[in-house]
Amino acid sequence: MKIAKDELIKVLSQFNPWWRGEGIPDLPTWQRASFQELFTWVYNPPAPRAVLLSGARQVGKTTLLLQAINNLIKNGIPPANIFYATFDHPIIKMAGIDAALETWREREPKVPGPEYLFLDEAQFMRDWGTWVKLQVDFNKSRRIVFTGSAIPLVHSGQESGVGRWHTIRITTLSFYEYLQLKRYTSFEKSYFVISNDFDKLVNLKFRTDLPVDLDLIKKDEPLLRPFIPKLDSDLYKSIFEEGKEWNLPEINKIDFFKDRMFSLPKLPELKSLRDLFDWPPHKFYQVTELAIPYVGHFHEYLVRGGFPQTAQVDSISQAQRLLREDIIDKVLKRDMTALFGVRRVLDLEQTFLYLCMHDGGLLDMPKLCENLEVKRPTALHFIELLEATHLIYRLQPFGYGKDILRAKYKIYLADAAIAPAVMLKGKSILDNPAALGIATETAVFKHLFARYYPQDVRFTYWRGIKNHEVDLVAQIGDRIIPFEVKYRAQHTGARELRGLLELCKEKSVKHAYVVTKSLDDFGLLDNTNLPNTKIMRIPAPLLCYWMGESELSQTNSFD
Repeated sequence: MKIAKDELIKVLSQFNPWWRGEGIPDLPTWQRASFQELFTWVYNPPAPRAVLLSGARQVGKTTLLLQAINNLIKNGIPPANIFYATFDHPIIKMAGIDAALETWREREPKVPGPEYLFLDEAQFMRDWGTWVKLQVDFNKSRRIVFTGSAIPLVHSGQESGVGRWHTIRITTLSFYEYLQLKRYTSFEKSYFVISNDFDKLVNLKFRTDLPVDLDLIKKDEPLLRPFIPKLDSDLYKSIFEEGKEWNLPEINKIDFFKDRMFSLPKLPELKSLRDLFDWPPHKFYQVTELAIPYVGHFHEYLVRGGFPQTAQVDSISQAQRLLREDIIDKVLKRDMTALFGVRRVLDLEQTFLYLCMHDGGLLDMPKLCENLEVKRPTALHFIELLEATHLIYRLQPFGYGKDILRAKYKIYLADAAIAPAVMLKGKSILDNPAALGIATETAVFKHLFARYYPQDVRFTYWRGIKNHEVDLVAQIGDRIIPFEVKYRAQHTGARELRGLLELCKEKSVKHAYVVTKSLDDFGLLDNTNLPNTKIMRIPAPLLCYWMGESELSQTNSFD
């Protein structure tokens, strides 16, 4: 569709402030683990390929693009050679990519050097696969990054895309990233002294790359002196002299340091889960003590979710409402109609709600079809669409060929917080041991998947002859690493792990893991009667933390 040039220039100028010599407003300095991989492919690509950021809505793909642009400018790339457009915008979508690029070059003449094209929500581009293919094949001076919220973006252009783009899968925030974001947000909010007596606001800024330390506050004491008379002497003393952790009472006229510093004990770095088998007993006890403050944050993470926007909302009910609106209104009702031509939106929504009620369970297709009154091909199509838009994961049973042809899939939601948000459950799952266990299992799978996705690890579940089950089985080549989630108050013993022991014996597994709830349910499992197998119990908050942290280093070893 032909769009007036003036209108298109106006829209593109809003999205590209660097053309005017301006910075990117409200750009977080905190970066996700996947940023370094993205920037390497943009700035110094290992191969002449485009880059696809693939992930659900609201996981931070646009922020990653803008951070990459910001780093390019800092590294001396001419702003005139950097182009950003989102095809979620109606003007840009109607104009098309060629008209947008032509308008760009009319406004910003090319300067020597590569051109950098950042194309957001590219699934709305017409014939996107053919266009990217031609650019990569015949326009070597362009480096292209594009994002997509739907996997068919990959599959529909699979043949033309082979060897032409590198895919970076973006999942929701890991527990480690969630804590980093909370720490960053705490710094960014800063610490305010607000008085009703006068219109004055003191904003104490601190460097975000430094550890939380009371000495930083003490250095800024002069900034607080105008307000010191408003504080009683005991409060002043506890803050600036004794260095105690703050636990301030409510003050009528002054809301002082309302956002407390976010600080947690530092946990030892773990490059590989296998390193735990070499730990001495006393180290498990030390880490157990250090990890106590992490448990509450982990439970909040399960309820609040790993979507960056909702993770920063103070109210959990508001965060869940926003998440529900993004999923139901934007993905199920808008994207499914626009991208896939879905007409039976209500049936699709009910299918998704059914999966939310059975998160982490085996998918019983006859029962689903009966409950929702839909035919099997329709239900399968809906499930494929939900997987395509990154809302669910499907796990096949362990095995190959006829072993899995008619077997049931296991379904995990993309984030543990989706079910409570969509079902409007608030924080009630924290009081429901069964629901909390399911949410934890979902989080564990998401962390393992995100950490090892680049290594082409195949995830399945296992069921034995007597229906003994193992929640997750990771396969990399001939190696098998099973994970069983037992998130409950009781300590875990061999009696509760019949499926895991059966699998380890049958497949001669060397290392296996049991994900537990209690921090002291941590260490090597005894009395397994399997001399060639070592089984490690590891609390879920620690596993998720270490998996997220290790994404930054991306070591090659699986476990």
